[in-house]
Amino acid sequence: MRSHYRFDSFFCLPGIGGAHEKGGVEGEVGRFRRRHLVPLPKVEMLSELNELIALADVIDDARHIFGHVHSVGTEFAAAELPALRPLPDEPFEIMLALKPRVDHKSRVSVRQSFYSVPARFVGRRIDVYLGAEHVEAREAGRLVAHHERAVGKGAEQLCLDHYLEVLNYKPGALAGATALEAARASGSFSDIHERFWTAARRKLGDTAGTRALIEVLLAHRHVDHRVLLEGMERALSAGSVDPAVVLVEARRSGESGRSAPLPIGSLHLFDRPMPVLSPYDELLEANS
Repeated sequence: MRSHYRFDSFFCLPGIGGAHEKGGVEGEVGRFRRRHLVPLPKVEMLSELNELIALADVIDDARHIFGHVHSVGTEFAAAELPALRPLPDEPFEIMLALKPRVDHKSRVSVRQSFYSVPARFVGRRIDVYLGAEHVEAREAGRLVAHHERAVGKGAEQLCLDHYLEVLNYKPGALAGATALEAARASGSFSDIHERFWTAARRKLGDTAGTRALIEVLLAHRHVDHRVLLEGMERALSAGSVDPAVVLVEARRSGESGRSAPLPIGSLHLFDRPMPVLSPYDELLEANS
């Protein structure tokens, strides 16, 4: 939180703060906590807590300390901010490296919270990096899962995409999947997906219709999300639930925004005569 950084930075500046001021810095941190974080806020995600703290920072910047003419924010900008060093040019990550084992539900347990990874890692250990706001899983340095850090013991962060290969073999499990509920709650499984799934099950049956939906969901890995949604909308308008039709319509939707092709004949400026090999033949005859 910036209020904390503000007082800490003041304390660390040469010639400005001293060891005797440590108590004052800690007192200000405690004041901020008591004023803005008591009672303890109840949030679902760490991002919500960060938003609350950012709002509290704005409120705190407008505060006036007794005997001071200007607000805290104004005095910080005038006296402390110019003396602070800039951020380093080369970024570096401050994350805790872990290597947990993936459980039978394709999750890793990190600080008593659970995060999904692709199902192919079940039973294996995987590199997990825990940050203040995010959790990442990597295979040989390549990112395979990224989640916002969960809040609370036993909390889950599940990604539907991590289970698609398994659900393709067991399509009946999709309807009751916890990952599907998480996708609905986050908005990644949209109303268009719902309508496509309903139409596919009505036309093809539950099993085949669910597999058609899963094939479309798998296409999200290599097709732009907006374009694929447009392809699903166009396929439904045409009365089709064929994933191949969805991909064709998605491609057409993506191409519609591109520039028009050049008219035939517009590239004559770059025409060149065909090359001839007669000089090479003469060279061979001269050397024979």
